[in-house]
Amino acid sequence: MVPPLGGQGVNIKKIRADFPILSTEMNGKPLIFLDRGASSQKPNQVIEAMDEYYKTTHANVHRGVYNLSQRATDQFEAARKTMQRFINAKHDHEVIFTRGTTEGINLVANSFGRKYLKEGDEVLISAMEHHSNIVPWQMACEVAGANLKVIPINDLGELNMTAFAEMVNEKTKIIAVMHVSNSLGTINPIKEITAFARKRGIPVLVDGAQATPHIKIDVQELDADFYVFSAHKMYGPTGMGLLYGKEELLNAMPPYHGGGEMIETCSFEKTTYNVLPFKFEAGTPDIAGAIGMAAAVDYIEEIGHEAIAQHEYDLLTYGTEKLKAIDSLQIIGKANNKASVISFLIDGAHPYDVGAILDKLGIAVRTGHHCTQPLMDLLNIPGTVRASFGVYNTREDVDVLVAGVARAARMLT
Repeated sequence: MVPPLGGQGVNIKKIRADFPILSTEMNGKPLIFLDRGASSQKPNQVIEAMDEYYKTTHANVHRGVYNLSQRATDQFEAARKTMQRFINAKHDHEVIFTRGTTEGINLVANSFGRKYLKEGDEVLISAMEHHSNIVPWQMACEVAGANLKVIPINDLGELNMTAFAEMVNEKTKIIAVMHVSNSLGTINPIKEITAFARKRGIPVLVDGAQATPHIKIDVQELDADFYVFSAHKMYGPTGMGLLYGKEELLNAMPPYHGGGEMIETCSFEKTTYNVLPFKFEAGTPDIAGAIGMAAAVDYIEEIGHEAIAQHEYDLLTYGTEKLKAIDSLQIIGKANNKASVISFLIDGAHPYDVGAILDKLGIAVRTGHHCTQPLMDLLNIPGTVRASFGVYNTREDVDVLVAGVARAARMLT
């Protein structure tokens, strides 16, 4: 992460008090939760918003003339408006509620692929992609007879932009890249990618799952054609996410799922489809999930993106320097522009063994290939130990981590 501009810092004592799980223990030790990259913890504000909906307002949306259904619909659509503001979409009907990043990418790969991918076409992804931005495109290419091409990375874990430019050609039908690497922490140059693609009329899908907790997203400024992310990475509920798509592309694409809300008229002979956003929202939605995601946005915006960036940059730089002092430790991913993720290995020790020792000390980190197995194969490593920081983490958490890693190094090497 590049150093943020000046501004007010976070009130860490108040923030930590918002997250009830942080006052619990794991294996008899105070919980040190450093796995925000897999899923963030939830503040009371999100929990209470969802709880209040179920206690006082629950009814199906868009379908009832009675007052309770209308109130539920108003809250659900207000959540859509909140998400429109959060990413600065031009229209609220460009905001499609999904079950998460994975479903959003599958929706685009399936629907865009059916409409536009033909035999011999090419889809461009990067070497650092999450499985969720690899497999759907493999499936779409297999159906269409298209080819999947992979942008290489350099030794720092950054995209090779020279190779990228050389790979784009008249066969390239879509570019799909992550905004922030979940394994390496690399923040990719999305505006540079979209500007290059725009001159050639190629749409770009951005996987923003790891970006939305850290970076203020403006899809119009980024000029992304599609932007997808999950609520649970950004202090919201699991099973909820968002697909942003430019109106003209979404209108041109066929529906992904059939039934329920996506229908305008239905007969045995012919069904006509609803307008955006409902065309892509078949069935009863996760109403409470949308309300919870909107509450998470309100929470992030109340703290402020700049304050969050400052705080996480401090944790990243402090943690990196402390961990580098351990002789047998190697950091994986050294991009000049990073989010608050530190992946590392201890010489001679398997990541799982390190993670198991940290677990006994009350420290929750992620170990393994982090759903980026092709990247790990490229780096010729079995996986890494990953510490990923959120707004609720502190330098004291980092100190406990460093002491635990040093202890694991002594035991395993």
